[in-house]
Amino acid sequence: GLACGRPIRGKVAFLGGPLYFLSELRKRFIETLELEDHQVIFPKNSQLYVAIGAALSSLDEKVISFRTLLNNIKNYQMDSEEEINRLEEFFANTEEYEKFIQRHKKHVVKRKELDSYKGNCFLGIDAGSTTTKMALIDEEGYLLYTYYGSNEGSPLNSSIKVLKEIYALLPKEAKIVNSTVTGYGEALLKSALKVDIGEIETIAHYKAAEFFCPGVDFILDIGGQDMKCLKIKDGVIESIHLNEACSSGCGSFLDTFATSLGMSIEEFAQEALRAKNPVDLGSRCTVFMNSRVKQAQKEGATVGDISAGLSYSVIKNALYKVIKVKNPQELGEKIVVQGGTFYNDAVLRSFELLSGREVIRPNIAGIMGAFGAALIAKERYQGEQSTLVKANQLEDFQLKTIISRCKLCANNCLLTIHKFGNGESFISGNRCERGAGKAKEENLLPNLFKYKYERLFSYKPLEDAEAKRGRVGIPRVLNIYENYPFWFTFFTQLGFKVVLSGRSSNKIYEKGIETIPSESVCYPGKLVHGHIMDLVEKDIKFIFYPSITWEKKEQKEADNSFNCPIVISYPEVIKNNVDVLRKKGILYLHPFLPYDNPKEMVKRLSEELEVFKISKSEIAKSLALAYQEQENYKKDMEKAGIETLKLIREKGIKGIVLAGRPYHTDPEINHGIPELINSLGMAVFTEDSLAHLGKVERPLRVVDQWAYHSRLYAAAS
Repeated sequence: GLACGRPIRGKVAFLGGPLYFLSELRKRFIETLELEDHQVIFPKNSQLYVAIGAALSSLDEKVISFRTLLNNIKNYQMDSEEEINRLEEFFANTEEYEKFIQRHKKHVVKRKELDSYKGNCFLGIDAGSTTTKMALIDEEGYLLYTYYGSNEGSPLNSSIKVLKEIYALLPKEAKIVNSTVTGYGEALLKSALKVDIGEIETIAHYKAAEFFCPGVDFILDIGGQDMKCLKIKDGVIESIHLNEACSSGCGSFLDTFATSLGMSIEEFAQEALRAKNPVDLGSRCTVFMNSRVKQAQKEGATVGDISAGLSYSVIKNALYKVIKVKNPQELGEKIVVQGGTFYNDAVLRSFELLSGREVIRPNIAGIMGAFGAALIAKERYQGEQSTLVKANQLEDFQLKTIISRCKLCANNCLLTIHKFGNGESFISGNRCERGAGKAKEENLLPNLFKYKYERLFSYKPLEDAEAKRGRVGIPRVLNIYENYPFWFTFFTQLGFKVVLSGRSSNKIYEKGIETIPSESVCYPGKLVHGHIMDLVEKDIKFIFYPSITWEKKEQKEADNSFNCPIVISYPEVIKNNVDVLRKKGILYLHPFLPYDNPKEMVKRLSEELEVFKISKSEIAKSLALAYQEQENYKKDMEKAGIETLKLIREKGIKGIVLAGRPYHTDPEINHGIPELINSLGMAVFTEDSLAHLGKVERPLRVVDQWAYHSRLYAAAS
């Protein structure tokens, strides 16, 4: 990351605010870099060093008085040519604003007083990643109690606290007869608090939206850290879109900007509603947005203009980045918006203007997950006894949390073990049943990912005594997952003992982490560094890792058969960043080779392996056997696919084509997904086990030049 693939050595200066104020952050850097005391430079006023540097740089400049500087600021005239575009103001006049407010006051859930209520109650809990929400309703759907607040880092502890309050307020004549939990902490709360029903949050949100708008066909939920969109067709959730890993453009995005200006989010939103010239800040991430905001401030934008622009940006991010709409018609006619972010009228108005739709925002937009969970509890109640913990059990509730590594397989999952006072426990972080303390069930269903991995790397290398030309190291990475049978056969026929790097693991990754130049390259690419270092540690003096621009063209009608740029170029990245190869005098061959042209391969490999004085005829003979073995491997995969297809048809079981690139065969990269699918009672196919059976209708509407992608299209067909 910071070092861009270069080792950090020598004396290190710790400058800037975070490293000045956060002593533990400094300590972790020192420990990670293994710095001695004499290598640590932590000067006085290090948090001000950039400002001090700016002051020092002015020593040779023309001197002006401070009063002159103040006058210059007051008299500063903005350039009339604005760099940032302006957007439509939210309301043309006060009358339009009042109509907007009155329209959104209609969608209100009815309430009753809890202290005077008699009868059955239904509890809904939404255990979010940062907040806890609860809703208690009666048999008619009236709200009796609601809660919305921070979970203070523990969904369980905050839920216990709120549940105690509910029990304290609950009259003797009222009784919670059924309960549902949803959200991030669903599994933990269901286990710890014995909640009757656990439901995924998309269903809970849909139930709540349907309550306010029967026949709803589009739901957009924007929370503090996440964003989700549900498209509904004929009462069924047809598709779900999430904002994936990045939380930029959600509620916390606006909170952060409001706080930086010393305002509450309510004040910040009100400024937006009055803005005359909202700035167009785009829909990029927070880091880039900050620079756009600064530019807008330089151009004289008001706080309201910026606040309105940020509200527009939140909705643009949702519509164009998450949902990827091409026109508003895709959103449907009955739209419900929810989530705490939509309490902000500026965000709500931005959505209506950009979508060209009038939407429904319930007055409980922030607790729709909990309300929907409560509705589910009411809907599924059939008179049975609730298992939810009682008030007296909460008083004695005990919890002990332990973080531990599972050592039952190479994944080494980081487990969070919650132990409850009654002797029961709940384990999360595990990828399989063994991590949860359950016995592993033997699964006999076909898993062609497992078969492929074993078939690829089952070759037995020569003994040292047989290897007349010594050892060659090959990293178990990227295109080697495609062509290893070829390269193993080629070098073995030439009299080399082929040494593979070890199985991928976090430990292998960490071996090369210091040499990774790009933080943004894919994880399979980052793993290459660790595999090269693994070969270095095995004292390999000759490492071979070729750059293959074109694979053999399997799909004859495809436009081309390129490898992806990372696969093609990564041998070069290793040459330029792994300095130990030069320091140890390791012969590292990384030639660009015409793999798709056997005749040209003879010429090129003769040139590249000249140092070993191998005749062209020997290379030609070894290449012929290598191409034949690669074809044998391909046929074995196709045979396995046909046999598995026959099996699932005979047995009446389902199969899934887990489509990916060859290196997704690596268990470290596929994260055990093939085994997960197996555990659900389905067979797992690789794309190359079925691609030969497919017939792709061309031309395609996508670029049809990538070898691995063309295989995916064939498998899908």
